[in-house]
Amino acid sequence: MRLKIIGSAAGGGFPQWNCNYRLSRAARTGMAGVHSRTQSSIAASVDGAGWVLFNASPDIRQQIAQTPELQPAQDAPLRSTPIRAVLLTNADVDHVAGLLSLRERQPFAIYATTQVLATLEANSIFNVLDPALVPRRTLPPAEELAICDADGLNTGVTVESFAVPGKIALYLEERSRPDANFRSDAGDTIGVRIGSAGSRGSVFYIPGCARIDAALRTRLADAACVLFDGTVYTDDEMIAAGVGQKTGARMGHLAMSGDDGSIAGLAELRIGRRVFVHINNTNPVLDENSAEHAAVKAAGWEVARDGMEMEF
Repeated sequence: MRLKIIGSAAGGGFPQWNCNYRLSRAARTGMAGVHSRTQSSIAASVDGAGWVLFNASPDIRQQIAQTPELQPAQDAPLRSTPIRAVLLTNADVDHVAGLLSLRERQPFAIYATTQVLATLEANSIFNVLDPALVPRRTLPPAEELAICDADGLNTGVTVESFAVPGKIALYLEERSRPDANFRSDAGDTIGVRIGSAGSRGSVFYIPGCARIDAALRTRLADAACVLFDGTVYTDDEMIAAGVGQKTGARMGHLAMSGDDGSIAGLAELRIGRRVFVHINNTNPVLDENSAEHAAVKAAGWEVARDGMEMEF
């Protein structure tokens, strides 16, 4: 199985369009060791011909343009795509807005939880994706599922979805309750185990996670690879940077560092490869010359970049 990280940044990308924080300025000026990134998404394939996307970011058109494998083949029909299905891990804008760019009456399948499908159903703009061409299929929790294309043909990619601690999408929060935390452990945010008949070991994709509990540790033990939420390095990062008032926890994301962070929380597990994805524009690990980047590497983690590829 081939896996490509086509978007490694959190919502807004890096640099974010309106961000003038030092890291975004460094990315715009081409500072060495600071690389631009598009918003969160990965792609998986067992044959290199048909691909399954995990999340559809607002940057999907750019990501397809940068990824030849996701473009129509030279001998393909005049309207065609190697994208066979899109799986959504939550209803965040940075994970669903790209669906609207795939509206050109092209067949593919959408997979999501009951909660996420209900959110799409409640927003009529997503009706530009004709259900007759783009079927919406429910992900059964904690059950291995073969991902099929719009016609029901097996892509060879299998998944097992599972709820992780998170929160509901920002636009679903009640504006009259700005101080509420809107946490959810019931499937509004999921992780997925990705595999195939010929893959070696399990690959986990968890771009959003608010807490590491015993159940998640048990699930990730002995994984070949874990692609994990790397939104912030410290919980108060956005506040300290002066660009926001929310902590990582309030946004539904676990910090990398600290006694309760993801590095410490997963340190004792035997995991083949550890990669941080979904990285916010304020996270100092985006600067490869920083002490924080060095600390992450010393702890055995990689910081994802757009275009990273791996095989299992």
